[in-house]
Amino acid sequence: MTTALHLANEADFAKLDPLVEAFHAEMQIESDDDTRRAGLLPLLQGSPYGAAYLLGPRRAPVGYIVVTFGWSVEFGGMDAFVDEVFIRPPVRGRGMATEALVGLAKALESVDVCALHLEVDRSDENAQKLYLRAGFKPRERYMLMTRKLS
Repeated sequence: MTTALHLANEADFAKLDPLVEAFHAEMQIESDDDTRRAGLLPLLQGSPYGAAYLLGPRRAPVGYIVVTFGWSVEFGGMDAFVDEVFIRPPVRGRGMATEALVGLAKALESVDVCALHLEVDRSDENAQKLYLRAGFKPRERYMLMTRKLS
């Protein structure tokens, strides 16, 4: 199986937004139309801070991945963070997410991204298994902490 990754652009907003809305509902993330639009449109318009990818057929995607970029002294250069990854529930369990994450890592490595990070719920064993299959490893000494600004 080959799970296609398509770099999303502004014309893909109408396909991407319902997927993001479904992910946020599933994960109980507070979300509204304006916030999703503000979070997605710059990425779809070519922002250097990140990118959104549609998974599967571009005309009828089955999921998406959003990746953002930063800088790491520890890893020696640009790093990336998987901000969100979602596969529609009816097509889960077919290896598409693993394949897409592995493909994304290879693509980012080819443009000199040094590390790819993600966040996972400590109680979500299925997601943890998926990320382990895709080559991610827990960093036992570290815990993600957040301070929301304005």
